[in-house]
Amino acid sequence: MSTEADYLASYDASHYKAPLSTVDMAIFCIQDEALHVLLVRRAAHPAKGEWSLPGGFPDLKADPDLDATAFRKLQEKTGLRSPYLEQVATVGGARRDPRGWALTVLYFALVDHAALAPQSTQVETAAWVPLDAALKRDLAFDHHDLLVLATRRLRSKARYSALPLGFMPSEFTITELQRVFEILLGTELERKSFRRRILSADLLQETGRMQPTARRPAKVYRLARPVEEDFTFPGLIHSKPPDI
Repeated sequence: MSTEADYLASYDASHYKAPLSTVDMAIFCIQDEALHVLLVRRAAHPAKGEWSLPGGFPDLKADPDLDATAFRKLQEKTGLRSPYLEQVATVGGARRDPRGWALTVLYFALVDHAALAPQSTQVETAAWVPLDAALKRDLAFDHHDLLVLATRRLRSKARYSALPLGFMPSEFTITELQRVFEILLGTELERKSFRRRILSADLLQETGRMQPTARRPAKVYRLARPVEEDFTFPGLIHSKPPDI
């Protein structure tokens, strides 16, 4: 009688057809008072010359799991490890890719634009594109639909979580943080209410420094704990983000 060890020793996965499997990334930053997304222009077939989300195939030897693939691809495209990276959805189908039945695991990441520049490679050109403009483009494959999914998740989480802190530099004022929330949500927030709720969440700590402003010096803050802890703000944002 054969054992499971015997079965696995003789098992050959190549005997079975499997879908193409990739990880795709919606990498967001805030630049010039607007939300931007990183796009790459493909230099090889399929979809040669078209713009798409960055991504790629898992390295079966180097990547222990999908998160490792996502972090690796993020670092290749930006040179940075994001303080926040989240799996959004798994999408698959027979018509996604002309090479055959394909599935992708979609992630989004937040990065501080001031700390990086997109990394171009021999096979693609990378560029930050305003999100509104990117959503109007005909992206390769089904990447427009993927970008819509990622943007909806981003704006939804910005309503109740510490997610927007992923866009912040190491030190910032509350006014700067509020502006990030407003850019993500596409709406203005009441200043006193925002300040009260943010400070009551114990997310920030004072640096002891003051930043000059047109009105009066503003306190400078830093994160009190990692964004990965994904703090929630019950009732912080009541307005519904605009539809895409």
